[in-house]
Amino acid sequence: MKRSGLAILLWAADPDDPVRLATPFAHAAAAAALEMQVEVYFSARSVLLLKPGVAGQLRASERFDKTIADWMDDALAHGARFFVCSDALAAQGLTQDDLIPAGRRHGGAVQYASRAAQAAWTTLVF
Repeated sequence: MKRSGLAILLWAADPDDPVRLATPFAHAAAAAALEMQVEVYFSARSVLLLKPGVAGQLRASERFDKTIADWMDDALAHGARFFVCSDALAAQGLTQDDLIPAGRRHGGAVQYASRAAQAAWTTLVF
């Protein structure tokens, strides 16, 4: 069976450790460029990346000019879709209205687990 989708769970992708933040979005962009369906699920503190201005201030390396927002935009431009966990939002004191428009889709553990259970989907956790 050919894999048709990639679901990425951002669990340990914390804005306080930006060196870890470019890779998930690079994988999302690559898979989407290969015409796979790509869903990125923001959980835990990764939901903070969806607040306006946060990802634009972060870089995975000071030797690289591309911001984390640029990496996120690459993934979106190739067709990735972002989903946010409502429990993670509540834990950070946020609502969907506090997020960039691309991050306002609700999707959490049930949706991610559903993708993990589908043979046509591959999952990654960062």
